[in-house]
Amino acid sequence: MSYVQIVLLALVYGVNLFTLVFIIFDARNASKALGYMLLVITVPIVGPLIYFSVGINYRQRRIYNKKLRVTRREERQFYDQMVEQTRQLAHQPPPELAGQGDMVNLLLNESQAILSFNRAQLLLNGEEKFPRVLAALAAARHHIHLEYYIYEDDRIGNQIKDVLVAKAREGVKVRFIYDAFGSQDLSSGFLRQLRQAGVEVHPFSRIYFVFAASRINYRNHRKVIIVDGRVGWTGGLNVSDRYINPSASGEYWRDTHVEIEGPAVHGLQRHFLADWNFCAGQNVLPDERLFPTIAPGPDCQSYVQIVTSGPDYPNPTVMLSFFTAIVNARQRVYLTTPYFIPNNSINDALKKAALSGKDVRLLVPQQADSKLITYASQSYYAELLECGVQIYEYGKGFIHAKTILADDNLSIVSTANLDFRSFEHNFEIGAVIYGPAMCAQMTAAFGNDLRHSRKVSRESWQNRGRARVLRERLARLFSPLL
Repeated sequence: MSYVQIVLLALVYGVNLFTLVFIIFDARNASKALGYMLLVITVPIVGPLIYFSVGINYRQRRIYNKKLRVTRREERQFYDQMVEQTRQLAHQPPPELAGQGDMVNLLLNESQAILSFNRAQLLLNGEEKFPRVLAALAAARHHIHLEYYIYEDDRIGNQIKDVLVAKAREGVKVRFIYDAFGSQDLSSGFLRQLRQAGVEVHPFSRIYFVFAASRINYRNHRKVIIVDGRVGWTGGLNVSDRYINPSASGEYWRDTHVEIEGPAVHGLQRHFLADWNFCAGQNVLPDERLFPTIAPGPDCQSYVQIVTSGPDYPNPTVMLSFFTAIVNARQRVYLTTPYFIPNNSINDALKKAALSGKDVRLLVPQQADSKLITYASQSYYAELLECGVQIYEYGKGFIHAKTILADDNLSIVSTANLDFRSFEHNFEIGAVIYGPAMCAQMTAAFGNDLRHSRKVSRESWQNRGRARVLRERLARLFSPLL
């Protein structure tokens, strides 16, 4: 062995050793740390490059300082009053909140999510969401705020763009955040048309060198629209023709969104403005036009809290809300997710709920959009089935909904999947909705989805081939990195 080869070998071992020690000190999640350590050991040189590109724990470093400043005394007093009202409701709950005090207090303490009475409407797929959004955008009078992980330059993307351009020319303030990775196919011409009309457009985190950008792993996965501070939308649907059935590809796309009208829109607004001030480098402050006073209408039947999390949060609040919904369920908990790669907390919560006699049902796609993800997801089936969890695979098309239904008074419609990426890396948002009205809508939708699904039998799953088990086990080793 030559001197050069010895030096190179020593350098490789040195880099690997340094990376392994760094991972140990940086780790908050043992499974994720072990996954990266395995990658570094099995793939020298490449493993460290991948870790330092996408694996560093930015929750610990808090590089995203996106705090919404609230400086006016009367605004602070108003918000403090709403927090106190939320605490009182959790302490002496009305029927809509029965048994949900833990969830209310968790969200209040973690992200200052105030509780308010609202109209909440479940929207299934793009054919229900987009007509309502387009009508509301066309009626906007003061401002339109949009924040999307994926926004495509297709038919629906251009329909929304044309409305934004028209409203901006009318004098409506339009602010648009897109994720630089998820919406990387947006052309400069598309963005130029928006800016020339007066629309303010900013990527959430600009990416200059895709394969060397550490922030590529920290994606803004939120989907939010707010009109005049009074009505808002969030959930699983991005802006793309694929969400509208029938689609050009012929694939049926099943997804869920929620439309909220009432004071909870202020929660969406607060987090949008925090993101806006970060990515636009501005300091937009709250005022009565952005946060109008909204009196609950006669059709308001649901209490709502807005939950968010991301690398800039001290704790994974969205994951904690999912965990709380599962472990506090008294009768049933139904979960729908396109990507099921749970951490230990969620996995154990599902087992605990099923073993204690709750009706636990998990709905996932029959095939994810990656075989590796499919195998990783299915590696959890056997242990869940043994504990009594009922698993269904959706076969009509691809199910992309991210929802949880617990008992008869708790519903969650979120942008977050049940996987490590949503819990640890992505910026996510969701609506936690209390009361029987939304639960009735969610129950009907879930029941209809099951009619297009295949129930996974415990017996048949135990008899799957050894080659299949090996693929699942190998995929699971890397599940924290997917």
